[in-house]
Amino acid sequence: MVGNTYSYCPKDWLEDIQLASSHGIDGFALNIGRDPWQADRLADAFSAADELASTHFKLFISFDMSSFPGSTLSDARALQVYLDKYTRHPSYLQWNGKAVVSTFAGENCNFGHENSELGWNHVLSTAKPQYKLHFIPAYFSGPHQAAFVGGNFHWNGAWPMGNHPVNFDSDRNHIDKNHGRTYMAAVSPCFFTHYGPDSWNKNWIYRSDDWLYNTRWEMLIDNRRFIDIVQIISWNDYGESHYIGPIRKDQPNSHAWVDGFDHMGWLKMTRYYAMAFKCGVYPTVTRDELFIWARPHASAAVVPNATVPKPNHADWTTDYLWAVVFAIGPSHVTLISGKKSETFRILAGVTKLKFPSHPGRQGATLTRDGVTLIHLAPEWFTFTEHPQSYNFNEYVAFKFA
Repeated sequence: MVGNTYSYCPKDWLEDIQLASSHGIDGFALNIGRDPWQADRLADAFSAADELASTHFKLFISFDMSSFPGSTLSDARALQVYLDKYTRHPSYLQWNGKAVVSTFAGENCNFGHENSELGWNHVLSTAKPQYKLHFIPAYFSGPHQAAFVGGNFHWNGAWPMGNHPVNFDSDRNHIDKNHGRTYMAAVSPCFFTHYGPDSWNKNWIYRSDDWLYNTRWEMLIDNRRFIDIVQIISWNDYGESHYIGPIRKDQPNSHAWVDGFDHMGWLKMTRYYAMAFKCGVYPTVTRDELFIWARPHASAAVVPNATVPKPNHADWTTDYLWAVVFAIGPSHVTLISGKKSETFRILAGVTKLKFPSHPGRQGATLTRDGVTLIHLAPEWFTFTEHPQSYNFNEYVAFKFA
């Protein structure tokens, strides 16, 4: 989210690119909006990618059409300025010799033409790199059949759209209608946004249970023959709580549910799954690693006189301490929630575990042959039935042996 990089300097982009690259991520989709200052941040991002050319890290533009207007010819030109400047840049992502361009929404933008198909065709065909663009929009109306559309990004596939575990059904529907064009699938660890009517009026969750990030990755790896690109949602979208990068200060008024809720554990897992997707084989686990996460309060909790009401779909989530263990050998893992605990015997490899949440401190241990190799119990990681405000974001904690 370039919109969350207002105070970034080139050093911040260098750090983010190095961090992402070291965890198996090959590039950033740069979601850019209408704010004039975002053009400068975009320039810094490409400069940083140039400086780190040895990482082969790529960037591409994704126009946020919930921000950009799309009703006039001048609106089209505002997008073309970016395409003209960057799509032939050495660090710009090319797909079969064409520069990848994506969107968030945009299916209703006509750019002064009779319909959106004619409008987007104008945007893409009259930019300077004529017809050397590979357009993979995230249209919420579904895959578009126009000849100038090179593929489909299924943004909503990252989460279940109801009170059920994530599945591949909607992906299959998009793939069937995509007719062999480029398919970009989505993966995300969670979703919670909590803006009141006096702000953006976005206040809901998607079900993030069932080890969502791991389960979705496994699903994409199992179906990798149908998928060309995987986009992780997101690096720094704090407002929707699905960031896997470090928490920086440029938040969109989301401090109330983001500050203190580190998600770097999900980033630490990413290389394992990214390599499996790219290679078709899961890497060998070479180090004991323990990850746990949970929400800070019961889903049924009621906050009297809350400034922002309980989010929609709050009943779509269950109260569990979730864990994923990477183990080099058979082990015992104990999950601890308040005064309750349960010990599981696991084998070498990757194991998913869960334990009902209870009030108090949350933690876990990993032992082998009677020796405790990992003890994970952060003081800040607690669960309560009586919160002072609603927060359906996740605490994520991790530790390596």
